[in-house]
Amino acid sequence: MIKRAALVLSGGKAERFQRVPQGWQDKALALFEGKPLLVYVIENVADVVDEVIVCVDNNERRERYFEVLEHYNLRVKIVVDKETNVGGPNAAILTGLKATEANYCMITPCDMPFLKPTVVDYLFSLSERGFEVVMPMWPNGVLETLIMILQRSIGLEIIQTLCQLGRPHPSDIPRAATNALLASPMETIKNLDPTLKSFININTQEDLKKPKTRNLQGTIQQNITLNHGNFLASYLQLVRDADKMQQKNNFHTAQEQFDLCKKHFKACGNFFWTAMASKCKGEVLLKQLQQKETSPQTTMEWAIKYEEALFDATNNYYNEIKIYKKNHCRRLLERATADKNLIHTLKINASKPNHDYLNC
Repeated sequence: MIKRAALVLSGGKAERFQRVPQGWQDKALALFEGKPLLVYVIENVADVVDEVIVCVDNNERRERYFEVLEHYNLRVKIVVDKETNVGGPNAAILTGLKATEANYCMITPCDMPFLKPTVVDYLFSLSERGFEVVMPMWPNGVLETLIMILQRSIGLEIIQTLCQLGRPHPSDIPRAATNALLASPMETIKNLDPTLKSFININTQEDLKKPKTRNLQGTIQQNITLNHGNFLASYLQLVRDADKMQQKNNFHTAQEQFDLCKKHFKACGNFFWTAMASKCKGEVLLKQLQQKETSPQTTMEWAIKYEEALFDATNNYYNEIKIYKKNHCRRLLERATADKNLIHTLKINASKPNHDYLNC
């Protein structure tokens, strides 16, 4: 039997919601038409899923939420984010995925009071057709990065690896999957929710009085399928292992393992993970070069390998960029471009005069 869970993210600082004279306010507990935002979200998903899990950032918040939800006769699991290499949404998503054994998990923020159960059910149905990630995308190519359905098993592997590598952005998730569906609200979703109020966020206190609708301008009116190559999830574990090795200065083994992973991802046609493994291999080589404890010949060999690794990473990010340009995926295009530009920055920094091993 397929089991569904909803993971409600409620551990953020909600900086746009704050007003300085009032002191910090927990947006999840802000009243909208007499009821906390968090309560609306839980009630709207409860009948569509088998389990609701609220992810928070500390125990004090957890205890407060228990009290509030008990008042509304809502009994859900509330979990506190575990410490990872990054904060942000990916850390909270990882906490939630570890707290459930559901086959499919919906990720949702705590500030969407109009989320329709029929829309939630439809997004789950798309994922159950074989997509690892389902994420709404607006006609202008902007993603709803905090609303998605994940196949839990592969989602857990992906997000553990992203967090291990210090990547907090949920927009990396559809890039990192073997396949993803970017669901247009202008197709079936609009039939289920003609005003598309399901996607309205309460970002500021002014939004409590007058919620803002989404921008519907743009060219994308249909679902977009992204296929990124059918790689083995076990290689994501190898990436995490290699990262731990390089943190312990076991550079030679880390370099070999990143190279092994790169070859697998490249053979499968996954540009994101090929680029990531190449970049990580380059970072390991740079650490080795910075130690300057080797012969000039070995230093030269490592410097060449370093340049090759960054060149390979750049090419794979560029291949990603071409896909997102073709499909008008604005947010993914921005992320892939930023990664490509970061590689260029790494090369410049490594080539400064004090790093003469790259100028041999």
